[in-house]
Amino acid sequence: MNQIHVQEIECLLTLAEELHFGRTALRLGCSQSRVSQLVTALERRVGVRLVDRTSRSVRLSRFGEQFVAEVRPAFEALSTVITEARDRARRGALLQLRVGFHGAVYEEVTEAFRRLRRHHDVAVALTEIPLGSPFAAVLGGRIDAAVVELPVREAGLTTGFRFPPQDRLLAVAATHPLAAAARVHAEELAGLDVLHPVGDAPDYWRAARVPRATPGGTPIRSTTGISTLQEGLALVATGEHTMLVCRPLAERATRGDVRYVPVDGLGASQLALVWRTDRTGPQLTALAHLLAEEHTRPPTPERLPA
Repeated sequence: MNQIHVQEIECLLTLAEELHFGRTALRLGCSQSRVSQLVTALERRVGVRLVDRTSRSVRLSRFGEQFVAEVRPAFEALSTVITEARDRARRGALLQLRVGFHGAVYEEVTEAFRRLRRHHDVAVALTEIPLGSPFAAVLGGRIDAAVVELPVREAGLTTGFRFPPQDRLLAVAATHPLAAAARVHAEELAGLDVLHPVGDAPDYWRAARVPRATPGGTPIRSTTGISTLQEGLALVATGEHTMLVCRPLAERATRGDVRYVPVDGLGASQLALVWRTDRTGPQLTALAHLLAEEHTRPPTPERLPA
């Protein structure tokens, strides 16, 4: 494959915005003849005319428009990587992984983060992602990985680690009739108003969070959407709504006005660490390995749930 120079790509992208050789040269800090040389060299490498120019006008050819649309995201991503690497070098900072999560990050996870920094010189920057948008930030490159609930069926994502399955519980207000129940069955959800996550999550993922019907086929009412788990707990506390949650969240989100009741008849909840397949690297695989180690260790007294 012919070598493509980054300077040639930058020149074409700038020209696509300016549609003027003089303004393009001014932005790039070079001469108009140099702009022409760079565009011609790129056209020679690609093997097709990218720019139609006359003495009176400059415009992209049909192929040039398509080429610019396809190459711009890759160029911008490369520029971001170079800028971040330069900034880290200037600061002497550690390599950083951006990890998204929903709700809470519990002890085994934070211990894996500490070991990643200590043994691999990789720091983790945490960011809470919208409850109903588990994949968008990862697929869009805004974060490197996310801890989200399964299932994950996105073609562009790799599931690096699956956390142990957890019981599903029903969050209800302390004054709710079910608050004192030892357990509830999934069929009882039909008489409740169960909160659902709002966002751009695919239908299969949303259906796994809040089933549309009980195992017996009775529709489950869900009139209100939420963007975060804390928002959901606040609505639950009012007594008008309920919410399905996993056991680790229930153990770490204790409130005097909310009770958690185990649910029979629903599948288990399971978290996973996911990342973009085309960005798989040693830092992400190391994190997945450390998470696996943390979840196979026998629990110590200080790590037992209260």
